[in-house]
Amino acid sequence: MSALVRPREGRMIGGVCAALAQRFGTSATTMRIIFVVSCLLPGPQFLVYLALWAIFPGEKRGAAAW
Repeated sequence: MSALVRPREGRMIGGVCAALAQRFGTSATTMRIIFVVSCLLPGPQFLVYLALWAIFPGEKRGAAAW
């Protein structure tokens, strides 16, 4: 398993689903579908997403990117 870091590539809004997908070894699309389906259930899904967006650090640029 990799660290929970919002990737620079493959993210749509904040990169939370992409980070979770990398962590659990699944595709980002699968995580996005799980999130959308979970929004149909009662609960604070959007607040959790915003909290994870604030907590997960963004991926840093490597030396080769400059």
